[in-house]
Amino acid sequence: MKVLIIQNKRIGDVLISSVIANNYKAKHPDATIHFMAYDFTHGVLLNNPNIDKIISINDKELKRLPVLLKLIRKIKKEHYDIIIDPYSKTQSRLICKFSGAKQTIGHKSRKKIGQLGFYTHPVAISKEKTKICGKAIEDRIHLLQQADTFSKIDYEPKLFLSEAEKNENLLGHYANKKVIVFGILGSTPQKSMPYEYVAEIVDFISNQYDVYIMFNYAPNQKAEAQKIYNLCQKKENIILDIYAPTIRDFIKLMYQSALLVSNEGGTVHIAKALNKPTFTIFSPYVNKDHWASFEDGKFHTSVHLLEMKPDLFDSFTFEERKKIEANPEELYLQLTPELILPQLDQFLKNNL
Repeated sequence: MKVLIIQNKRIGDVLISSVIANNYKAKHPDATIHFMAYDFTHGVLLNNPNIDKIISINDKELKRLPVLLKLIRKIKKEHYDIIIDPYSKTQSRLICKFSGAKQTIGHKSRKKIGQLGFYTHPVAISKEKTKICGKAIEDRIHLLQQADTFSKIDYEPKLFLSEAEKNENLLGHYANKKVIVFGILGSTPQKSMPYEYVAEIVDFISNQYDVYIMFNYAPNQKAEAQKIYNLCQKKENIILDIYAPTIRDFIKLMYQSALLVSNEGGTVHIAKALNKPTFTIFSPYVNKDHWASFEDGKFHTSVHLLEMKPDLFDSFTFEERKKIEANPEELYLQLTPELILPQLDQFLKNNL
């Protein structure tokens, strides 16, 4: 059996989609499994024994029709038996439609275009989560279950580090104390807290706990990270001179660190896959039920403005969240450090 998984999206999406490969390979160890993903996400798939080949694609290039057509021809020559498409967008739908695969599995679209026979097995997206793993992982398992019957499901994404990676000393002289990795910026401005709030949280941790705080941010966010650093009062406990240039480097740094405090995003899924405690700060416009996974209120916990000030959300539904996404600052200002710090303090006491 030859299987292709398509997940053309961000790092967190790719990592949680790897549960499809893990579970399929557990039941069918002789199957060949390929995984198609954007080049910048490969770090979360490397060394995974359940993935035989990673097919690399480029986000911008794939939007060009000649590139997409060339990829479709390449996929057709592979003669896949099954293609599973959690991404379920126009490009991946077309790949499935013309792949020649015996079985193609993806999510139904709410639009009419989704009913044009892109998949042999279209699956409706569930409306609500029913398991602690969160709705995003549940939806991917639902796709997997169209391919076969699985008596046992492992819902937890995994990262696989070599012994050399585990033993690599990336913290240097900072290894003399516990290190908290702080995702100070979200993947987009809409997922990022006001800088003054971030600095206040950093100062609280520095004053209450004898730890180092490592700022984590994307390469294009360096200037913004410096702005937050300049707002912090107690800078001696902040690690700004260690930076992970790749996702794989971040995974190794996270493995050597104590825990993660972060705006919601791919780094949270990475920390959880490494079995590190996580404290997640959700953007007001993000639906927590979709992305909050394995939360027990102690080892993995999070804050969302909806839970603290539900009256602020009476005027819209999450389906209308684009109204907030266009101007998220107004609601984000309501998620003040005073609301976050009591829960963060308890989390740190439980896990440091």
